[in-house]
Amino acid sequence: PHAGPVESKNEAAMSELVPEPRQKPIVPMKPMGINANLLGYIGIDTIIEQMRKKTMKTGFDFNIMVVGQSGLGKSTLVNTLFKSQVSRKSSGWNREEKIPKTVEIKAIGHVIEEGGVKMKLTVIDTPGFGDQINNENCWEPIEKYINEQYEKFLKEEVNIARKKRIPDTRVHCCLYFISPTGHSLRPLDLEFMKHLSKVVNIIPVIAKADTMTLEEKTEFKQRVRKELEVNGIEFYPQKEFDEDLEDKTENDKIRQESMPFAVVGSDKEYQVNGKRVLGRKTPWGIIEVENLTHCEFALLRDFVIRTHLQDLKEVTHNIHYETYRAKRLNDNGGLPPMTVETEENHESNL
Repeated sequence: PHAGPVESKNEAAMSELVPEPRQKPIVPMKPMGINANLLGYIGIDTIIEQMRKKTMKTGFDFNIMVVGQSGLGKSTLVNTLFKSQVSRKSSGWNREEKIPKTVEIKAIGHVIEEGGVKMKLTVIDTPGFGDQINNENCWEPIEKYINEQYEKFLKEEVNIARKKRIPDTRVHCCLYFISPTGHSLRPLDLEFMKHLSKVVNIIPVIAKADTMTLEEKTEFKQRVRKELEVNGIEFYPQKEFDEDLEDKTENDKIRQESMPFAVVGSDKEYQVNGKRVLGRKTPWGIIEVENLTHCEFALLRDFVIRTHLQDLKEVTHNIHYETYRAKRLNDNGGLPPMTVETEENHESNL
């Protein structure tokens, strides 16, 4: 007779313990944005500052090559670009030095510091290019040099105990100097760019643009662009490497309006309207290097250093070096051939 009330008590207790089944939450179709005000500040944006500090400590490499006939102002332009005496000629060049019989490659390294950022700059000059009567295949030593730098990087990369930071001697940018003839590109110009545009970032530059009138300059730029297009020569920034619409819009403007940059270089200062400016003195006035109405030097400087320097390095690593690396490893069944030196390194690493 007492069983009934006890059972009813137990049932009541159990019903208290067992929760009622809840409805499953509806999964939203799109990920919901986190309300920052609700959760407070996390600090994800500090990663940019962390990266900046790390880069400033280690510094970075930038290797620029200049190619063109003698007398086109290659050394002067590079000095003007970096506002330093960085060219081969300013590093103990002898005026009696004869034109080399074949193309020579001369690399000069400098450390430039600005705003606490260190850059190890290497200027690679190519004296003797295009200066001979017979210039057949004179781009071959340059192509060989560029590929040798890729090979050097690859050998370091495939080492078992590789360095944490591999020294980067790869050519990130090649300024190709076009003679300001006002006519058309020479067969040598077309041949060089056709061969080298596949292995390095080429930026065509019309040298000594002050020798042409503004109309001649505009016409010559259009003619050069047309000839490069007709011959299927891709210069930097290449269309197929534009990552998004913003890049495409910005780079299309450069490709269709600025290229090739018509420039004037000078490392001499003059007084103009109470201001010190870099320029070239002529009987009819001073050509100001950084004045856009006089020449496009400022556009070239902004392009190479202020907007596309990191991209030049990335395209070199991800496209040109990657292409070389894939071909090299494919040809050798996976690894570069073992020389006596690499065998010794291999054993010492083991």
